[in-house]
Amino acid sequence: MNAALFEPRPLYGIGTVARLTGLKPDTLRVWERRYGLGASHKSATGRRQYTQSDLEHLQLIASLVGDGARIGEIAKSERKTLELLLRQRGVRARNDDAAIKPRAVFVGVALCDWLDKHQGCVSNVNAHLARTELAEISVGAFEALEHTDVLVVECGSLGSAQVARLQELQKSKLASRIIVAYRFGNSHWLEELQKSEIAVMSFPPDSGQLAFEIARGVAEAAVHVGETNLGELMSGKERQFNAAELSAAANLKSTLDCECPKHISDLITALANFEEYSASCSIDNWHDAAVHSCIYAYTGQARHLMEKALQAVLEDRGVEFKAELNRQAAAVGGLRDVG
Repeated sequence: MNAALFEPRPLYGIGTVARLTGLKPDTLRVWERRYGLGASHKSATGRRQYTQSDLEHLQLIASLVGDGARIGEIAKSERKTLELLLRQRGVRARNDDAAIKPRAVFVGVALCDWLDKHQGCVSNVNAHLARTELAEISVGAFEALEHTDVLVVECGSLGSAQVARLQELQKSKLASRIIVAYRFGNSHWLEELQKSEIAVMSFPPDSGQLAFEIARGVAEAAVHVGETNLGELMSGKERQFNAAELSAAANLKSTLDCECPKHISDLITALANFEEYSASCSIDNWHDAAVHSCIYAYTGQARHLMEKALQAVLEDRGVEFKAELNRQAAAVGGLRDVG
């Protein structure tokens, strides 16, 4: 299988990339001419389109440029270098608010055709489609791609040859997880794949089940359904305020002459507690996991949005906020000294 057969998904136009990076379309065009920071995918009609990797790379560069870096000095830098520079500067990347996108490769003519009609399945995935068959998969072709979290393979029928090939691919470590969507197969070969921890589902796949299995592919360790907590399968949003800061914000009502800081802080605390609770829910099957993952994700998003609201309320009250934090810290220190 030639690497050129990999079709990246999703694809973005320059207007969407401009919105997601905070850059003007004219700036993107100039960067493409001068530094080669353009769209890497070319459609059959000759239209240039940005891949997910293109977008994420530009978001990192835009964040550094926004912090004062010179575009000419970082334009040729690799992603790892850009991420290191951001950490050193203490700057958040423009894509920090986006969910981490699993890297997946989908193999099979019918599977890729099905995905073309169900593009929502790859909206949150950094995907590549390969319209070829299982027997034609070349391990070497994957060297042109970044690490693959999930390999999804369409299989018309499951037999000894197909199962052996899948196990061979698993041993080659092409991906952290392999999922097989099959049309025909008996219980013997299905059990054989399950023993090898290769996920199986009927074709065409159920969208919810496929999304859950892909999410499992980015888990840090191999886990079994029903033996883990949801928090191990999904990456939550980083907390912007700790308990002491929320308490300090809640006590600013007399300074701000309104109850907003207290109410927002209480909401954030409640949402954070429920987020932690939902992450610890056990899951017995993929359907329950899909439902709980939505609860966990939506709760985290709600908490994240309320934190942004609190940041807006405190934006012009930095002095009072720090003073309240120091007052509480001193009070806690005094209690400890007494103890």
